[in-house]
Amino acid sequence: MRRSKVLEKIRAGKVARICCLGHVIPAYIKFAAEFGYDGIWFDNEHRAMSDREVQMMLAYFHLHDIDCILRPPTLEKTRLYRYLEDGATGLMIPHVSTPERAHELAQAVRFPPIGDRGLDGAGLDSDFMFDDVDEYVKFANKETFLCVQIETVTAVNNAEAIAAVSGVDCLFVGPGDLGLRLRNMENPPFDIATAQKTVSAAVKKHGKSWGQPAFSKEMVKDLSSELNAQFLAFGGDFGALRSQLEHNAAEFDEVLNEDYKSAKQTRPSY
Repeated sequence: MRRSKVLEKIRAGKVARICCLGHVIPAYIKFAAEFGYDGIWFDNEHRAMSDREVQMMLAYFHLHDIDCILRPPTLEKTRLYRYLEDGATGLMIPHVSTPERAHELAQAVRFPPIGDRGLDGAGLDSDFMFDDVDEYVKFANKETFLCVQIETVTAVNNAEAIAAVSGVDCLFVGPGDLGLRLRNMENPPFDIATAQKTVSAAVKKHGKSWGQPAFSKEMVKDLSSELNAQFLAFGGDFGALRSQLEHNAAEFDEVLNEDYKSAKQTRPSY
């Protein structure tokens, strides 16, 4: 059974290096591991993948020894812990706004005595039939993790109570969803910066970790050094593909004396 690199970093007081993946690209997993990432935020909330595709990808995570932080499309209990059985190291659950919801999730993905996860012991996470069941259960509770996303005003207000829930390891601020909700309030009670400080204080009090996406090296520095964020997602398939194609298109223009931006404006919009 493999140990979590993300948890190893966090327990050592370091920053876990996370990147994002929303497509079935096995090579991306290998490259992320090669360049020193500890885990990949594997998005199944906004991206459609079959169960077999997910299982196949999880095998590549194990092959290249890198954590999979899977964001599932469901809150169904048996499906959540099946992702762990299939090899996910952690689950990132969107829109967790109350300690009650956080507790339900912890119950679903933690074995007793912490939670109420169902026992199989014949999945990839247990090397397809680990002999000592009690050792497997103890190992799984220690080396898998639950990350809950803080994406609403209610969630920020409940950050301390959520951080206090046994079985929750990480609070992850979603600046996109949270920012959207704040912008659509006539009198927003706080801004993103205040939300970050609130979550940071909550996890510090309860010995948990927190993080969010970072969009520049300056953000990585500020979030990690000023606010003690340890779970930072920096880099992803969308940004990498787009920036690489943009770079190559500019070089095409230079060699061919063309302007892809001008040609783009003449194409029909659908």
